[in-house]
Amino acid sequence: MTEAILDRLGRLGRFFWSGWAGLAGLSLLAALWQAGHEAYGDFILPAPAATLRAAWDLLAEPKHWDIALATIRRAMQGFALAAALGTATGLAAGYSPATMRIARPLLTILIGVPPIAWIVLAMIWFGSTDGTIATTVVVAAAPVVFVGAAEGAATRDRSLDDMARVFGASALFRLRSIGLRHVAAHLFPALALALGSAIKVAVMAELLANTGGIGGALASARANLDIAAALAWVLLAVGALIMLEYGVLHPIRAEFERWREAARPWGVKR
Repeated sequence: MTEAILDRLGRLGRFFWSGWAGLAGLSLLAALWQAGHEAYGDFILPAPAATLRAAWDLLAEPKHWDIALATIRRAMQGFALAAALGTATGLAAGYSPATMRIARPLLTILIGVPPIAWIVLAMIWFGSTDGTIATTVVVAAAPVVFVGAAEGAATRDRSLDDMARVFGASALFRLRSIGLRHVAAHLFPALALALGSAIKVAVMAELLANTGGIGGALASARANLDIAAALAWVLLAVGALIMLEYGVLHPIRAEFERWREAARPWGVKR
């Protein structure tokens, strides 16, 4: 028990320590942002420090927390449905070539229709409600998850599956211990992409459907020509995405991919 806890703490420490590279990338982005501000001025592109102050001022008021949490809740509802639906159907397609052939043209149609068209249709079907945001997020994110799960299942090492079958392993055990381990390598990048799409599509749907949230706040900032407030809301949306991805999704991925640590030579990092 103690060894398992220490192992998890060690992996958690390595995960946080690897964040220095991410901070370096964000610092580079801030430097480019500052250069753009100095070239074009406050009206076109406020300084990063001014945007951070505006975001801090927004978070100082409880009503703005409610606005941000409403967007996050809607995005996560749609993302959860997209992840469940895309993973289940992707696994079925990956294990069944016939299902893959049937699903491929449907997938092309779903990917080909722009998200804004789905927003318009969802507004007709559900009105200005949370159903519009959830539906649009599911339609935009589920195909990405489907492709990741299907690709992972289709490219699995069948010889390992045959070996486990020879030793008497059940189909469920082979799926859990062999199949899902391989699928995870393709699925989690797709889930990260789907999570980012969920936040973006949710904000866009809120703006067009006038359902409040960060999208509604952006509409108000646009009407008032308040560039700093608009960028502050964008910064808060991106911050929520970073916290969800690196605080929830990546730790779950690390648990699924513990075998990579054992297979990696000492001192070799990602």
